[in-house]
Amino acid sequence: MPKLSVDQLEVKNRRVLVRVDFNVPLEGGRVADDTRIMATIPTIETLINKQARIVLLSHLGRPKGKAVPELSLEPVARKLAELLDRPVGFCPQVSGPEVRKAVQELVPGGILLLENVRFHPGEEKNDPELSREFAGLGEVFVFDAFGTAHRAHSSTEGAPRLFSQVACGKLMATELEFLEKIRNKPGRPLVAVLGGAKVSDKIGIITNLLEKSDTVLIGGAMAYTFLHAMGRKTGASLVEKDSVALARELLEKAPLLGKTLLTPLDHRVAPAMDSNQVQVCDVDIPDGMIGLDIGPVTEMAYSNSLRRAKTVLWNGPMGMFEKSEFRSGTFAIARTLADSRAVSIVGGGDSAAALNMAGLSKKISHVCTGGGASLEYLEGRELPGIKVLTEV
Repeated sequence: MPKLSVDQLEVKNRRVLVRVDFNVPLEGGRVADDTRIMATIPTIETLINKQARIVLLSHLGRPKGKAVPELSLEPVARKLAELLDRPVGFCPQVSGPEVRKAVQELVPGGILLLENVRFHPGEEKNDPELSREFAGLGEVFVFDAFGTAHRAHSSTEGAPRLFSQVACGKLMATELEFLEKIRNKPGRPLVAVLGGAKVSDKIGIITNLLEKSDTVLIGGAMAYTFLHAMGRKTGASLVEKDSVALARELLEKAPLLGKTLLTPLDHRVAPAMDSNQVQVCDVDIPDGMIGLDIGPVTEMAYSNSLRRAKTVLWNGPMGMFEKSEFRSGTFAIARTLADSRAVSIVGGGDSAAALNMAGLSKKISHVCTGGGASLEYLEGRELPGIKVLTEV
């Protein structure tokens, strides 16, 4: 069903509570990467132009219900003010009289960012009292934090349920638009590129995408579990023993569904993760060596599959891209997608980080701001942060 949009709201001089995702890296008390902040600017500017009184809620990191100075959102407020070129108020509290006073003092077009909601022990417990306190700060709720939509917390599920109107922010609307293309009407061929460390982390999405996609390309450390299931030698590579049977089941299922599931044909290996003694080997990895990236033959095979695609979903790097010796495979995928005419959707923090590192983010159709949320959505799960949105 279509969801109520921030563009449809009448909010002049009304208090609008906006859940954003400012979970950004900080270095030396400054924002190190403002990608997620930039992604919320269209929604915030829309509300400014509508003369709303804007109250922003976000989390940062995992402080586990305690105030951790290093995870304060104050540097984010400064960065947001810089990006908007206008004042942004900051309240060093999550709840209480100081927060209520600061909200009441907001003028039309004014912006207030509250402190990290996870500093409060009730946030992740979806505490009803905290939810009511949040709800009392606004007259309308706007959800623009897709990366948290799979969490049933006070600021993402508890508080929104107490509003008569919960609108979709512009970022949220864009995320849903692109993910719906994959979930319901993808251009074909649809190719899924899945990497990362563990098969167990992505059981649902691999199973789901095997049915939806035409081709699934497996990379990253999870590939060695698949190769082990195929009876190939994996050396000292990471193999998730508990998931070998599942990997074998997926490998057997693919041809029965008329689908192609590809695993690496060669590898870049080293005797240790911190070693610079990189070698390229064929599909079987020698004893004592660790597979840390797909090899050049695999790069070519995977790139050829991607060039034929009309739609591509990429989640998870092909190797340990943080080290220059093992980023070739991940960068090859990134370059192929950047040059492709396919609708390309990239989800997951590591994949997005690799794109930024390669300087290719702007050449991708859409980079999801929430890896976990996008995977759960594509699995067909009902996400709390989407369920609360008002249907129109």
